[in-house]
Amino acid sequence: MARAYDRSLSSLRPVKITPDVNAHAEGSVIVEFGQTRVLCTATIEDTIPPWLKGKGQGWITAEYGMLPRSTHTRMKRERDKLSGRTHEIQRLVGRSFRTCLDLKRIGERTIIVDCDVLQADGGTRTAAITGGYVALALAIKKLQKTQRWNESPLVDQVAAVSVGMKNGEILVDLDYIEDSNCDVDMNFVMTGKGLFVEIQGTAEHAPFSKSDMDRMTDAATSALQELHAIQNKVAAN
Repeated sequence: MARAYDRSLSSLRPVKITPDVNAHAEGSVIVEFGQTRVLCTATIEDTIPPWLKGKGQGWITAEYGMLPRSTHTRMKRERDKLSGRTHEIQRLVGRSFRTCLDLKRIGERTIIVDCDVLQADGGTRTAAITGGYVALALAIKKLQKTQRWNESPLVDQVAAVSVGMKNGEILVDLDYIEDSNCDVDMNFVMTGKGLFVEIQGTAEHAPFSKSDMDRMTDAATSALQELHAIQNKVAAN
């Protein structure tokens, strides 16, 4: 099966994470999975939600959105009410980041990670999680320096990738055309320690077996290990 970028079935699209793209945010990156590009910024505020007051811990949340011309035709801005898709992705992204941060160790602070899709060609949520983590790590590094903490409150890292199945073949990191035509479409979110945060799977055109699931999981795990290495290289600079 021919794929964009002349890649194999198990290969990621070209992945690039460019740090420090926003002069104001505590942490920022532009992440690229092929033609999918997402701006991720991490903001640290010295406030917490009312329901956390007095509990001695902070909070982390995420917002996700697509710019009007991130898609082939212009889409309307979600000004007043988020679509079900946007709301679901925001919750997924926020849950993913909460797995890798010790909220008690950041004190009564809130971290907001904004993920704005500049251009969409499949895998926007997986790119948002992968790039958003690096923005978070850069923000935490600055906070650790100003607070003079001996240890970082980051306890793990997190990345995500899409995997699909078409005619029995497993494809990693789907672009829009592949995503639209796959028999099965899945998203895997995994920590650096190899623990799954979330697995989303749908049989779009045909159901799949446990052995198919195992093959998709193995393919995702290999790709996620590669993404973790890319994240670490950028966050370490």
